[in-house]
Amino acid sequence: MRVALRWLVIGVIAALPLGCGKGASSDKKFQIAVIPKGTTHEYWKSIHAGAVKAERELKGQGVEVSIIWKGPIREDDREQQIQVVEGFLSQGVSGIVLAPLDSKALVRPVEEAKNAGIPTVIFDSALDSKNITSYVATDNEKGGRLAAEQLGKILGGKGRVLMLRYQEGSASTEARESGFLAGMKSGFPNITVVSADQYAGPTRDTAKGAAENLLNRFGNEIDGIFCSNESAAAGMLLALQDLGKAGKVKFVGFDASQVFLDAMKRHEMDGFVLQNPFEMGYRAVKTMVDSLRGQQVQGVIDTGVTMITPENMDTPDSKRLLNPPLAEYLQ
Repeated sequence: MRVALRWLVIGVIAALPLGCGKGASSDKKFQIAVIPKGTTHEYWKSIHAGAVKAERELKGQGVEVSIIWKGPIREDDREQQIQVVEGFLSQGVSGIVLAPLDSKALVRPVEEAKNAGIPTVIFDSALDSKNITSYVATDNEKGGRLAAEQLGKILGGKGRVLMLRYQEGSASTEARESGFLAGMKSGFPNITVVSADQYAGPTRDTAKGAAENLLNRFGNEIDGIFCSNESAAAGMLLALQDLGKAGKVKFVGFDASQVFLDAMKRHEMDGFVLQNPFEMGYRAVKTMVDSLRGQQVQGVIDTGVTMITPENMDTPDSKRLLNPPLAEYLQ
């Protein structure tokens, strides 16, 4: 299913009956399971902090809410994520907030949750199911187009580029990748994409290996690179540095890290697309609790996307997005 169509299909969810979970009452305590794709990257820590903010805010309003944060360690462990979901079903939580590792593999456990009276809010990455309460995420296709616009602009509209994908089955990064390719095709017809079918895998180490293979294969033939998530971009940066190519090839990534900010200061990166994971975690938990309390919620909630460049990285708006209050919520 094309990404745009998926967003339209998911959008009809807003018309479905909501607030049907086991705890759908305004005077009960809500136990919300929050399940990320992984637990090691900074991105997921920001999601966690946002979820904790929502929990504290709701408690301050007199709503008894507790979140349980649990996910797989590796971002390619679909079976472990399925087991986490199934474990929460047996615990009888009030609701599940899930970032599915695979748009298809997590359909069955989510539908089992619905059959058990436990609703699910999907965040970060889409699920091929209508049996969800809401979808809280970045417009990832737009993010990919922003990356294409930045890379095409700094290349002057000509040259040869490659794209390093993340991993198969991840709807969010697939949307970024398709957005990037569409943006290049429509906006920069004189730029040739020489490789767009290689995958970085779930970690920086696997990404570095894939990046080294690509760089060794294409040598000095490429002018620009796009990587569709944080670990892929981090692995590519390491490979560029090790091979002495950092700063010699225009390079745009996705998601933030201090490593990327430092690389931009050294002119080794030319930008990265920034999501708002803190807001995503916050809105996902708030949406779930609102639904459980019988309130109508939106079928799709867009949490925004921004291009960070060397020129705007020190602006107040960029600094606010780049420095979410993690320590305040993750103690």
